[in-house]
Amino acid sequence: MLEYIADTDHYRKVLSLASSVKRSLWIGTADLKDLHVEGRPFLGVLSDLVKAGKEVRLLHAKEPGPVFREEFDNYPDLFRGLDRALCPRVHFKILVFDGKVAYIGSANLTGAGIGLKGENKRNFEAGILTDDPSLVASAMDHFDSVWAGFRCSSCLRKADCPDPIVR
Repeated sequence: MLEYIADTDHYRKVLSLASSVKRSLWIGTADLKDLHVEGRPFLGVLSDLVKAGKEVRLLHAKEPGPVFREEFDNYPDLFRGLDRALCPRVHFKILVFDGKVAYIGSANLTGAGIGLKGENKRNFEAGILTDDPSLVASAMDHFDSVWAGFRCSSCLRKADCPDPIVR
């Protein structure tokens, strides 16, 4: 499977994959906001995954806004079970589902970015959804190199890093 994603139905598919993972969900995004999926907060989806013992990694570039933080407080399971790292250099948008399927594209994890804010309010984004093993492995390697801090030693923005992965 290799799908080009550029419309609302495809983004619904990407987000529905998130709620159906069996083992793990990795999310890399520059920006994240109080995203809702079919009227439900996406944080609720993540909380359900964490409660079910699934690995959820969230790698993002900046602290979310006040609405997201307020909503986050409604899900205490995320305090304990969500693996989160902050890196101001992250600009990629990658979601990896169970290490078998990946979304690689331009959409941030926001209503306007992922395409569900409204037909006339969404950004013009593009991406691919794939189960090609080499593309999924490449996306995972790229994500993991930041997640594990392998990029920190050569980073020239350490002074701007509010929560360094590697100190």
